[in-house]
Amino acid sequence: MSSISKLRLPPRDYNFEGNRRRAGVEIEFAAVSPSRVATRVAKLYGGTAEQEDPHRFHIRGTRLGNFLVELDTQYAHRAPGEVGPSASGLQGLMETFSNAMRELYGDLGSLVIPYEVVCPPIDVEQLPELEALLLALREEGAQGTRDNLLHAFGVQFNPDIATRDPQWILAVLKAEILLSEWLRSIISVDMARRILAFADPFPKAYIHIILKDEYWPDIDQLIEDYLIYNPTRNRELDMLPLFLWLDADRVRRKIPDKLVKPRPTFHYRLPDANIRDSRWSLTLEWNRWCVVERLAEDREILAEMGKSYLENDLSILSEDWALRCTEWLVL
Repeated sequence: MSSISKLRLPPRDYNFEGNRRRAGVEIEFAAVSPSRVATRVAKLYGGTAEQEDPHRFHIRGTRLGNFLVELDTQYAHRAPGEVGPSASGLQGLMETFSNAMRELYGDLGSLVIPYEVVCPPIDVEQLPELEALLLALREEGAQGTRDNLLHAFGVQFNPDIATRDPQWILAVLKAEILLSEWLRSIISVDMARRILAFADPFPKAYIHIILKDEYWPDIDQLIEDYLIYNPTRNRELDMLPLFLWLDADRVRRKIPDKLVKPRPTFHYRLPDANIRDSRWSLTLEWNRWCVVERLAEDREILAEMGKSYLENDLSILSEDWALRCTEWLVL
């Protein structure tokens, strides 16, 4: 594994609007203050770091877009639209007290809750520019997944969808499921993340439905089936933001969680955040995602792999699928 990986591009270069595809990246870390990270981001990419509260900083106007560095919990921050303390009176005292309690919660929570850098969506070709951010985090002493037994930290990619076509969306979902065990094996997903289930694999009952070759429903049925078996954000490929963007009413009836926000992207949550490992890179993890998208383009192989997966899963003497599936990747 090399820290210098050549960027791979997905087979579809343009998004559903006909523009170059973009991807957002989120990196979880600990042991460095958000103010220091915000300062480094501004030095790397320009822009101005602005403090919203002690645990949330915006870096606006960079050459890549707007970044956010924050503690990954809503309880350490004011609600969207909430103003600061009033100048005087009982209401002002209560607001000041609330702000103080949020700051204290953030101070204590940062011992186990990760901070995260939320990068703006950038053209896929620009992703290697974020390697400088990874190096800056390393230089500042940021800790990642394997630096503490409690660090169930991850890196998340949010690539634009190439088309609204439900068959392509489903093909990508099928491909990710077929490659899940291989991805988990080569990533060597940290034990804390497995135990805490922040990026769970899909349940077997759901897998046995969607890997059937005849399963190519319309978008309504695709979303309905997904919600029945996956009413949670904690999936290695979280489809809820995309499905909420496609059909808000249908999804909100079953998923009222306001932390789920609509966006026309996949939400790939599987990679660990191996910040301290100089051999690891964001480009490497992106290239692994591109293997998923390349597989999704070949319906014949998808059907063949799906049939083999289901037969293997039902077999008394099943093979190691992480190893078995590589046959289709190299042939």
